[in-house]
Amino acid sequence: MAGALALQGHEKDLGGGFKVRRLLPAARQRSVGPFVFFDHFGPVTELPVDNHDVRPHPHIGLATVTYLFEGAMMHRDSLGSVQRIEPGAINWMTAGRGIVHSERKPDDLRGRAFVNHGLQLWVALPADKEEIAPSFVHTPADAIPQVVAGDAQVRVLVGQAFGVRSPVQPASPTLYLDVALPQGGRFELPPLAAELAIYPLQGTLCLDGEDMPERQMLVLEGGAPARIEADGEARLVVVGGDPLGERFMYWNFVSSRKDRILQASADWEEGRFGVVPGDDKEFIPLPPTRFTPPEPMS
Repeated sequence: MAGALALQGHEKDLGGGFKVRRLLPAARQRSVGPFVFFDHFGPVTELPVDNHDVRPHPHIGLATVTYLFEGAMMHRDSLGSVQRIEPGAINWMTAGRGIVHSERKPDDLRGRAFVNHGLQLWVALPADKEEIAPSFVHTPADAIPQVVAGDAQVRVLVGQAFGVRSPVQPASPTLYLDVALPQGGRFELPPLAAELAIYPLQGTLCLDGEDMPERQMLVLEGGAPARIEADGEARLVVVGGDPLGERFMYWNFVSSRKDRILQASADWEEGRFGVVPGDDKEFIPLPPTRFTPPEPMS
């Protein structure tokens, strides 16, 4: 664990009392591989009175990666995609030159309480692919490969590890693992990518002999394996990939060019992004604070 960087994260209210724990971007670590954004929400009980719907909003220059442990949400986008997102599936939306989407509570869950728990990550696209056509790909849970590594059950959500490869096709070398450890379990994480980070969702881990509390991200020093042990049952995710290079971020926009973010901001204000079929009655407006350097993070 020597040389590793610990990120505490911070709580952020996305509106209506819907709170997430945001680990990336951080002041000391803007990205890990191509991952530029890491939000962990829940587990939280959604009640019929709660309205945590995410209204239509735009993206450029990135791919959103949605993964649920519990609950469900309904994805719609300006391509006409309509997809119910459920636990274990990977939902990869490539914004490219521009897309609009919404994420709402499914109609069949609006009248009852249920638990929502998941991760929303953003992956910056390579500079030469920032302006590709937008797309949406749903990979169901039963298509995600699972292997045993040491005492761990490992789901290879994106990328290649332990002899298996995910069917999800990222735009650049990308690694995303969901790892479950039994009580007293041990797991050795090889240096599977140039940049790697571990995030314990549940349970306290021991990493190379040092305690690692849950809900704290640890960015590993490259090139060395990590020995992970769990006192009780534990679950963690691993993210990583090739170094990204400079990116600018403002609101929902990511780009290697400042002028492109300014253009996207103007396009959203002027209604040039398109609409989400069946969900075009409302939208999230551009923030009043215009494009500036990224806000400080913990």
